[in-house]
Amino acid sequence: MRNQRYCLLLLFLAHTATVHAQDGIAVENAFPSLSFTNPIDFQIAAGVPDTVFIAERGGTIQRIRNSPETTESTEVLDISSDVSTQMEGGLLGFSFHPEFHVNGYLYVYYTPDNPFRSVISRFETDPENPEIFDRDSEMILLEIDQPADNHNGGQIRFGPDGYLYIALGDGGGLADQYENGQDRTTLKGNILRIDVDNSEGDRNYAIPDDNPFVGNEENWREEIFAWGFRNPFRFSFDSETGDLWVADVGEWDRESIHIVEAGKNYGWNIIEGSICFPPGSECDTAGLEMPVHEYGFDGGQSITGGFVYRGEANPDLYGRYFYGDFISGDLWSFHYDGDEATDNQNFHQLSANNLTCFGEDHDGELYLCMMSEGNIYRLNMDSEPTPAETQPDIPKTAVLEQNYPNPFNPATVIRFDLPENSDVRLKVFDMLGRKVETLVSGQVPAGRHEVNFDASGLPSGIYIYRLQAGSFEHTRRMTLVK
Repeated sequence: MRNQRYCLLLLFLAHTATVHAQDGIAVENAFPSLSFTNPIDFQIAAGVPDTVFIAERGGTIQRIRNSPETTESTEVLDISSDVSTQMEGGLLGFSFHPEFHVNGYLYVYYTPDNPFRSVISRFETDPENPEIFDRDSEMILLEIDQPADNHNGGQIRFGPDGYLYIALGDGGGLADQYENGQDRTTLKGNILRIDVDNSEGDRNYAIPDDNPFVGNEENWREEIFAWGFRNPFRFSFDSETGDLWVADVGEWDRESIHIVEAGKNYGWNIIEGSICFPPGSECDTAGLEMPVHEYGFDGGQSITGGFVYRGEANPDLYGRYFYGDFISGDLWSFHYDGDEATDNQNFHQLSANNLTCFGEDHDGELYLCMMSEGNIYRLNMDSEPTPAETQPDIPKTAVLEQNYPNPFNPATVIRFDLPENSDVRLKVFDMLGRKVETLVSGQVPAGRHEVNFDASGLPSGIYIYRLQAGSFEHTRRMTLVK
């Protein structure tokens, strides 16, 4: 769904707002009589028509009839006792086997603790009640230890080829500090592709014969389908073309969308989006795949990937790829002509710190999961959208970002966003609460701002910086290492 500044840490902060229709799209509460606890994924099951399933981050999955008149939900799985919701953890994704109506298999991605790790498991329907899943039927396919508790990816989906695709982030921390993005000997930082209908050796799955690194002599993991990702929190398959669309959450400057192909390198951490990383550096981009679309942090700070619309209710939207930004609340869409993204438009302004996923029902209609609100919304055409380039370059919410670099020596940059002119105080304290320096004091205009902090005269240690802007107040830590 970024480091503490950008991705799912903010996603899990409480925020209440009302989504309302603006030009372009009517965003309607799909189930007005229901509310969910931190909804984070939306799926359908083959052979179960007129029904959708909603995952709640804490570890439960709800089944509901796909109708605005629905008044009840049925809990079909509860693994909350095994799920850690620390930082960016939780029940992050799930998917039904393509032959679910025959075998009753459900696949789930979640994060336990002690140690914190990513787990992909299979559950079976309860033989005594096929409407729910047997908690004791769990069969673990993969367990991946995570060195940090962010950048977990979390999406799992079956592709049109019948194989299970799994998105894993780079292991977390800052700036790929564990050096996983370009390391094919690890599963982290990759899109994986496995065969869940067969097993090999001591694994509860097999590796498809046509995976790109099958039989390699470099000790690369053969589960890898494509590599070089930072945090591919959400991906989808185009139901018409089969194209794999992956949205990768950026570090500092770029949010990226890729059409992913087998065996290709999508660049992290050599590049972030299409630019060299760190920003301003030089790099060799030979052999790296560029995004089909990207945007900078003036447009948002944590991309939520969506779907190519293939429904019938809104013919003017057919073939457009929809995506949004969790932090800013923007909802965008563009056409892809096979070579480049065109006609990118801002369709709607959603409430900030909310959009965790898109969903697609049996008819190809699109839905949005709003984490903090607890609601699921459906997209419908309303009126003409607004071209994205005409949107004012003013942040939608106040944000205090994680300083960069961090750890630092001796200088670092602190960035913050203001949605309106504000009386601002930005101060630095030591761990005993003693003020070290006042970086900003006075009126600051709306917009994005950055402040340089030089700690040459300070000893190594952890420091606190606090932003006060009107009613907004937020505090973060930074580490000086000399």
